[in-house]
Amino acid sequence: MMNPVAVQRRKARLVVVGNGMAGIRAVEELLKMAPELYEITVFGDEPHPNYNRILLTPVLAGDMALEETILNPLGWYAEHGITLHTGSRVTAIDRVKRQVLTEDGCSAPYDRLLLATGAAAAIAPIPGNHLPGVLSYRDMSDVEQLTHSCELGGEAVVIGGGLLGLEVAHGLRARGMGVTVVHRRAWPLDKQLDARGGALLQKAMEDRGVRFLLGKESAEILGDTHVTGLRFTDDSEISADVLVMTIGIKPRIAIAQAAGLQCETGILVNDTLQTYDPRIYAVGECVQHRGQTYGLVAPLFEQAKVAANHLAEYGRMRYQGSVTSTKLKVTGIELFSAGDFMGGEGYEEVTLLDGSQGIYKKVILQDNKVVGGLLYGDTSIGPWLFQLMRDGTDISAFRDNIVFGETHLGDSGHAGENQASRLADGAEICGCNGVAKDSIVRAIREQGLFTLEEVRKCTKASASCGSCTGLVEQLLASTLGGFYDSSPKKKALCGCTDFSHQEIRDAIIQQKLLSVRQTFACLDWRHPGGCATCRPAVNYYVRTAWPAEGLDDAQSRFINERAHANIQKDGTYSVIPRIYGGVTSPAELKRIAEVAERHNVPMVKFTGGQRLDLLGVKKEDLPQIWAELGMPSGHAYGKALRTVKSCVGTEFCRFGVQDSTHLAIELEKGLERMWAPHKVKLAVSGCPRNCSESTIKDFGIIGVDSGWELYVGGNGGMKVRAAELLCKVKTHAEVLEMAKAFLQMYREDAQYLERTAPWVERVGLDHIKAVVVVDVASRQQLAARLDFALSQEKDPWAEAVSGCLNIHAAPLRRIPA
Repeated sequence: MMNPVAVQRRKARLVVVGNGMAGIRAVEELLKMAPELYEITVFGDEPHPNYNRILLTPVLAGDMALEETILNPLGWYAEHGITLHTGSRVTAIDRVKRQVLTEDGCSAPYDRLLLATGAAAAIAPIPGNHLPGVLSYRDMSDVEQLTHSCELGGEAVVIGGGLLGLEVAHGLRARGMGVTVVHRRAWPLDKQLDARGGALLQKAMEDRGVRFLLGKESAEILGDTHVTGLRFTDDSEISADVLVMTIGIKPRIAIAQAAGLQCETGILVNDTLQTYDPRIYAVGECVQHRGQTYGLVAPLFEQAKVAANHLAEYGRMRYQGSVTSTKLKVTGIELFSAGDFMGGEGYEEVTLLDGSQGIYKKVILQDNKVVGGLLYGDTSIGPWLFQLMRDGTDISAFRDNIVFGETHLGDSGHAGENQASRLADGAEICGCNGVAKDSIVRAIREQGLFTLEEVRKCTKASASCGSCTGLVEQLLASTLGGFYDSSPKKKALCGCTDFSHQEIRDAIIQQKLLSVRQTFACLDWRHPGGCATCRPAVNYYVRTAWPAEGLDDAQSRFINERAHANIQKDGTYSVIPRIYGGVTSPAELKRIAEVAERHNVPMVKFTGGQRLDLLGVKKEDLPQIWAELGMPSGHAYGKALRTVKSCVGTEFCRFGVQDSTHLAIELEKGLERMWAPHKVKLAVSGCPRNCSESTIKDFGIIGVDSGWELYVGGNGGMKVRAAELLCKVKTHAEVLEMAKAFLQMYREDAQYLERTAPWVERVGLDHIKAVVVVDVASRQQLAARLDFALSQEKDPWAEAVSGCLNIHAAPLRRIPA
């Protein structure tokens, strides 16, 4: 007789097609409800684990790395026994054999199938849309292509004035490209704003350098082998080196259609998120439910929870569609809209306009109930308005004050009171993740949560776009009372350790830890090999603390720094030799041209930092090219000094008041080979006209009649930040000493991957002035420590080519540190 203990029920097999936010959210919910019910297999087109698509724009801007957007790292899949196939495109569903087939020949059987194929960027059906240089903005590969385009520079045209279009436009402009937004409507963001709000937004964007062509219909993309421009239906044209389409999304339904599932605009599902095949469920942007498709995160997460409920065999939930609100941040401008915000006949409007402050509020009423709202510039009352709209509250008692929020409702409250504590229990706090106030409060009380990070981990509130962070912190304060400490909390470097950046730096100095491996061992790292977040950071901290003795671990550097060149999307590399101050010579130009010609380099391009870039170089050719160039590395690939940009100053310009060219060369020679927490850019302008854009650089210098003005903490990325005046000096030597002291203070104090702009905001300009400007001894010591560190550095290209034979190399220029 068979032993009944040996007869075990086989787990059901769940296959998930799509490794994005909707599909994996459904898996997360399923694991909470029925963690042992399924063997789970996930297929994803992209080569990454699940990441936060909302954060694509900060990655494009260089403000975040891909690793910082990861929602579920590879270890999470392994921990839950999930088989993950990245870079594996599912091409067919065999509903008879109940299996999915992939492009690379893999197959996976299923008992239940969850389709979360998402959506693709819509491409306008106009002639020329196939040309190289015509890009979309949808996933991480699009970000990589756009980043590459920014390095090439030129003019960009963005078709579509919606949210993504404006974010792309601002990002490209901030990276130095000329940008024009083409939009067929009369104002940008017409789905979230009315005409008045659109005008305010347009002016704010134009102040940031973005141009607009409104009411234009595109007719043809111009170019033969690459995009060169765009022609409109009125026969006018605009030139373009890059054209980005952000005109919407199109649900990806091809494999569902081929499998015989019912589809219209999207895959048709019922209220349980089942397709017409009861074994197959679908969630996300690929889904059509009751005639609606959704592109916002919150409805997709609502769908995920319902689908998980039925996959877990609970069968108690129904998805009945979503009432959506939109709370967005476009280039630092806050927007909120919900319901019928346009108004019109049969509706009442209560409005507030403060043009000088850029604030516009409009509440749409019908029968004394809120049916829509639009907030621009100040969205603090958004959750309250949304709750009034969802509940159908009669607002006649406070109609006249509704645009001011709850704190202006007479006896019911007073200005300055904690706003979140006054919201109804069911009020939605986090729109991205659909988390209500009562869920957050209950988690705080029952789970013993005391910090924002704990609330994010437990409830996911404020874990996506972050716009509700203030409300979540208010709930912590009102729920915990005196037990809530609002002071900044220690944040661990990564999941491999509980130590913060500063604690690790202190340990490296106090215990004289001279390598990454030694640091990991001494501080009891959870994972002996570390991760992609902690290895580069610890390696940098070791090298900064012990420049002469610390071991530089090449495997703890990013790929660009290991290869000493910028890797491109096609696997080739970009080589940028150092050209001090942007000043070169005929002989140097000739040598660069001959090397490019000899190696068939596909493109030679001037960069935004006034340097020459050799693009399309094969990895195996790098040492030979470096040797033949005979020029030092420009470190354009590293977290290091990139360039010192300059104008021609008094040498040729009739407006110049100071010799900017020679000062730029002195600075670049004095600072080359300087590694830093992040990339560092300097600029020198010979007069206040500021042609070198010194006021958006990490360290900027502007010539005035009496000498030089020094500016720090500027940033030209997605989050544009004007540099602040540090001090005024008279001589080149003073400029160089101030620059060295400021940069060494930044090197020693900033966290790895923290730009000077957020660092200056974090530590405060007054503190920096006290250390660098007022305290002469401190300034001199900082400058001396940087000089010593630079004296230990060698040119990486020179070391790499030292063993090369049979080369046509000029002697490498040796520049004293």
